[in-house]
Amino acid sequence: MQQEARLTTLPQANGSFKMKDFIRLIVSVNPKKSLFILGMVLSLITSGASLIVPQLTKGLVDNNGTATFDRHMLIVLILAFALQLGLGTLGGFLLRYVGESAVQTLRERLWTHLLHLPVGYFDAHKSGESSSRLVNDTTVIKELVTSQFPSFVTGSIQLIGSMAILFWMDWKMAAIMFSAVPLIALIMLPIGKIMSKLGRQLQAATADFNADASEKLGEIRLIKSSNGEKSEQANGHRFISNIFTLGVKDAKVEAVLQPVMMTAMLGLFVGILGYGAVRVQTGTLTSGALVAFLLYLFNIIAPVTTFALFFSQVQKAMGATERIQEILNTAIEPIHGQEKSLVEGATLSVQHLNFSYDSTRPILTDISFEAKPNSVIAFAGPSGGGKSTIFALLERFYEPTSGEIKIGDQAITTVNLQDWRSQIGYVSQDSAVFAGTIRDNLQYGLQRTLTDDELWQGLSLAYADQFVHDFPQQLDTEIGERGVKLSGGQKQRIAIARAFLRDPKILMLDEATASLDSQSEEKVQRALDHLMTGRTTLVIAHRLSTIVDADQIYFIENGRVTGQGRHRELIDAHPLYATYVNEQMVQ
Repeated sequence: MQQEARLTTLPQANGSFKMKDFIRLIVSVNPKKSLFILGMVLSLITSGASLIVPQLTKGLVDNNGTATFDRHMLIVLILAFALQLGLGTLGGFLLRYVGESAVQTLRERLWTHLLHLPVGYFDAHKSGESSSRLVNDTTVIKELVTSQFPSFVTGSIQLIGSMAILFWMDWKMAAIMFSAVPLIALIMLPIGKIMSKLGRQLQAATADFNADASEKLGEIRLIKSSNGEKSEQANGHRFISNIFTLGVKDAKVEAVLQPVMMTAMLGLFVGILGYGAVRVQTGTLTSGALVAFLLYLFNIIAPVTTFALFFSQVQKAMGATERIQEILNTAIEPIHGQEKSLVEGATLSVQHLNFSYDSTRPILTDISFEAKPNSVIAFAGPSGGGKSTIFALLERFYEPTSGEIKIGDQAITTVNLQDWRSQIGYVSQDSAVFAGTIRDNLQYGLQRTLTDDELWQGLSLAYADQFVHDFPQQLDTEIGERGVKLSGGQKQRIAIARAFLRDPKILMLDEATASLDSQSEEKVQRALDHLMTGRTTLVIAHRLSTIVDADQIYFIENGRVTGQGRHRELIDAHPLYATYVNEQMVQ
């Protein structure tokens, strides 16, 4: 719960993002403060050296007419340049390193937070959108923190020091120069607001395109089999065109910003040079002082131009930071601080369960059932009746609207979530596998590394050892994204082998053989029968043989239990169930 407590301190995204909110976000990821301070000290020394150089140059120019050449001053000048180069390089690296480290921690926190968000979050947000937040938005912040921010820090020191010395040297010339500051501010403020708005729009458009592209490329076979290339090409072009239009607008603003800033700086330089030349002619200012004044002016112009880039990047980072904060402020699953519970030998009971995604459309209404140890409970009924939703509630992907789920005498909401899920084996109709090797997929989610003998044992129990042996790389065979290099039956048996290796106490089978051909179905069913032995098993029924052998069958229609009993009892008492059975027997 400590992590959740920290996250609540982050500012809510509300469109009124301020610089202090961005700093608060960076500070919240615990940057390396000691290195940051060292980098700042080195940058301060570097800036100090850059402030000494114009004064030394002033001495050289003013002494140019004398017969002697001040070697000591030249040596000090060379040392100042060397100090500025060496310490500036080290200080800049340390500040950038701290920035890279902070963004790394931010990405790690964001990734961890995403993994622990409830399933409902991903129902409402496309996976591509979330990955865009993780990659693209953090990249925008990374550019700001690692590149622009160090320049901003060193430039600020240089700017403040130069301003102080300028006023000390000649307050009249300094006052004339700084009279241009309000004019520059009037130019920057409206441009900054425009860039802030464009930055948010550009990030949102990029995220939308990323989300759509991820979804469509993940279903490329559907697109090709439906001749959908032309439609998706046009759809993608719309996203790309929108990003292009916003990018061009952003480019226009930046194209205006840079020349305006440079013109203002050049005009200021020419004005100071002309006024200083007049002062030199009248004898109220030395040539060396004018040269030093102009060098300090360069010390001011250079930071101001980096400030323009910095604040431009800040505007672009606003939208990214707000969306990252939205994710970090979303409540995660309750993964800490709960008791563990032994499922083995305990009865699973569901009492008066109700569930709906919104109040207008109930999904489950008053569902009650009981699954005793080593029993098989089957759920049958029309598609869309709510059977898979019951499984989702048992996995705690969602919380019921009302009612209770218990294991023994303990409500599952009080059980440690990860411990609860570790004792459940879930095999669905389309068992998910990841890109990688067969070994990786069998090992996935287990707390220890299994030996090859253990992996082969699991494959053998799932009747999958033969086809894995036939692959040249065997356990190290790459199966491709979503297991595209395996047949449906092979994927199912890999999933069942993974369930064997988890050794679950509760087994949930969601029409695990529904989409297979008869030969694959027979092998998978044999593996499932083996897997069900000695476990509490919940089955969303497809095969009649599974229904016949179940200890109890619940018929689900429109989210309600309309009949329950053993196979023969339901045939006699439930006409629709009898119709289902007769249709399978005819087939």
